[in-house]
Amino acid sequence: MVETLSIAVIGAPGVGKTSIIRQFIYNDFSEVYTPTRTRYVYRPSVILNGNMYDLKILDVPPISSFPSRGPWWSAERWLGVRNANAYILVYDICCVESFEYVKMIRQQIMEHREGSSSEVPILVVGSKRDLQRQRFTPRRAVSVLVKKTWKCGYVECSAKFNWHVVLLFKELLGIAVGRGMKQNHTPGIRLQGALQRNRCTVM
Repeated sequence: MVETLSIAVIGAPGVGKTSIIRQFIYNDFSEVYTPTRTRYVYRPSVILNGNMYDLKILDVPPISSFPSRGPWWSAERWLGVRNANAYILVYDICCVESFEYVKMIRQQIMEHREGSSSEVPILVVGSKRDLQRQRFTPRRAVSVLVKKTWKCGYVECSAKFNWHVVLLFKELLGIAVGRGMKQNHTPGIRLQGALQRNRCTVM
């Protein structure tokens, strides 16, 4: 039986959430920015360590008014987000406000998620690495905060140049599947493609 993993991709407006997802699934990138106004679900499949998984990737629209605690998480429209198996929190490495947004979202997940919050796989992703010279703080500073203090995974990527896009999904799935099986994450996992319906792409 093929296991289904639900992944919520969340971040501030314009950070590149949809671009990352579409690059991973379709090897596609558009220079035209189209805001995500409603939740969209992508359903690719992947092969991880010889096992196939169906992914339910939730492209979550930004929240215009983000309270410090509570209301949005309990709203019915966030049911799929609350029950996700894992989270990808995306920020723009050139925009400090987008990182603050990710910080608030992570805090709400940790506060309101049922069960042990330490067991919730969260990967923080710094997008737009191709704009490296415009970043608001050195990579190491963010990486240390996220990994040491938040105890989350951290990856930087560029959807425009398809750099580390596959890697970030490898990282997240390795953590999610590893925790689900009560095993430690194995760095050498193999991820063979986002498999669209009736189509298999080997990476």
